[in-house]
Amino acid sequence: MILHTEAVGTGEPVIFLHTGLQTGNTDFEYQSEYFKHDFKVFKPDLRGHGKSDTNDYSNFFQDSARDLLETMDHFKIEKAHIVGCSLGALVGLIFTKNYPHKVQSLTLSGILPEKPSNWLEAHQKDVEYQSKILESKEVTDYFNSLHGEGWKQFINMGREVDWYPFNETSELTMNLPILFLVGEGNVNETKGAIIYPKLNKQVHVSIIPFAAHLVHSEQPEVYSKILEIFLKKHTIR
Repeated sequence: MILHTEAVGTGEPVIFLHTGLQTGNTDFEYQSEYFKHDFKVFKPDLRGHGKSDTNDYSNFFQDSARDLLETMDHFKIEKAHIVGCSLGALVGLIFTKNYPHKVQSLTLSGILPEKPSNWLEAHQKDVEYQSKILESKEVTDYFNSLHGEGWKQFINMGREVDWYPFNETSELTMNLPILFLVGEGNVNETKGAIIYPKLNKQVHVSIIPFAAHLVHSEQPEVYSKILEIFLKKHTIR
């Protein structure tokens, strides 16, 4: 499917992939404004989010990667810098592994390089939190306004204990420039700062203080400056 996508700016294409239950317009807002002067910023809604409506979550990550390919082809984007956080980073990672010829560089944050020892406990807490979300009329009304009714199926997908693609996040051996940004406050994610550069010399790492899972929104200025240095180092022009 072709994802609902908005674009701003001019220059080499950069595609920002949003976190779960956000949209292209509600996430990476600071970065969109920051980079639009030097790059053409594309902001797609991932499947089941925003205006990219779907009822099919059966093979979410692989289907999302194909969605992004079809979307790039629709906009005649030969190659792009891919930037994602959390859910968006997982989609961007799998997209890059499947279609490396379409990726100029890859920037990831908010992902786990390995399954934590307390995964079952942490997952149970997430499920309990999601249940509370579904019980709140104010919250459900808000997400209904963003995504329609389909977002609840996305929540249900996350209830499966093996939903997270650890087989994909365990290695970053692609032959292209990769930037791994991580907030110091998430211990399980910071392990990637040690693991990934050992696997691939093309992986650059930055641990950002006073931030955790959503480093791009918790420290937007620092995140954007580091990303800018990385992107400009790996632009075609």
